[in-house]
Amino acid sequence: MPVAGRDTAIGQVTAAAYRIPSDAPESDGTFRWDSTTLVVVEVGAGGERGLGYSYTHDAAAILVNELLAGVIRGRDALAVPAAWAAMVREVRNLGRPGLAATAISAVDTALWDLKARLLGLPLCDLLGRCRDGVPVYGSGGFTSYDADRLRTQLGGWVEEGIGRVKMKVGRQPEADLERVRVAREAIGAGAELFVDANGAYSREQARAFAGAFARYGVSWFEEPVSSDDLEGLRLVRDTAPPGMAVAAGEYGYDGFYFRRMLEAGAVDVLQADATRCLGITGFMEAAALCRAHGVPLSAHTAPALHLHPCCALEPVRHLEYFHDHVRIERMLFAGVTYPARGVLHPDATRPGHGLELKRADAERFRVR
Repeated sequence: MPVAGRDTAIGQVTAAAYRIPSDAPESDGTFRWDSTTLVVVEVGAGGERGLGYSYTHDAAAILVNELLAGVIRGRDALAVPAAWAAMVREVRNLGRPGLAATAISAVDTALWDLKARLLGLPLCDLLGRCRDGVPVYGSGGFTSYDADRLRTQLGGWVEEGIGRVKMKVGRQPEADLERVRVAREAIGAGAELFVDANGAYSREQARAFAGAFARYGVSWFEEPVSSDDLEGLRLVRDTAPPGMAVAAGEYGYDGFYFRRMLEAGAVDVLQADATRCLGITGFMEAAALCRAHGVPLSAHTAPALHLHPCCALEPVRHLEYFHDHVRIERMLFAGVTYPARGVLHPDATRPGHGLELKRADAERFRVR
């Protein structure tokens, strides 16, 4: 289909992987890391190029270049759901959840960006804007941080006008209450404090810590137990102190996962990650499920990527301003916007999601 005289058949499809060292060793309740891998996908049609990405293993770049590129090449760039459905069908025998989902996610985001660019629209307007900005919460507070770094990071966000912050707990449960006390002292009484156990606690530990954290005004308890334990999440949710929301969902790779979690009544707030859950198309499906169940949605990490779809989806409460990804997106992409008074706004003067890869800056981190 032509747009302003241009052929919109998809042509070039490429993927590259970059591994960026963290600025310090990092850990949460169940995992340690010292680098983050970014897979960037670019898709071309009609003289425009769309960009998408996922935080995943570099093997996702192979999957895009050797399989998914052939699935979408030649298709109409304006028919994004058709390309999405074709990719989902193609990975049936590989297993959709996990690596394949992250590869599809990066391609799908690139396709939505490409369509918006072909039409000369900001992506949020193409999707149907319902708000002009999205509240963020500062996220980091890793279990590898000492008390001074914890204070500096969390307190710094509050000084910048971000009125809610999240820290990691669960690696050394015996130290968690003191770390939470330090965090509350650093951010003051007026800011919201979130904790994320990444599934490190048992059911009984989680229930006990919910009560203890409440004394420091913790209002968000993320993955208090494994997100695979829907009964455990429901138990913690049912017994948590008033005013404390239980959240999970970041490891959801498709709508079936989110539907099961919502039908189990396991969360007060569902999290979804467009770099994992089959892209912006999958993120919109998560939002539709949240709306049907009357549950708010929070975007997990990748703030620059989530900004535009979050402006278009009514159930969205906020998005995660995750330390690692904020750092990487500022380093490697032009067009990244900064929060103002705790709210992130898209740049309406730029088509698509407005991001461009800084190729020269990225090249030194390239691994595939």
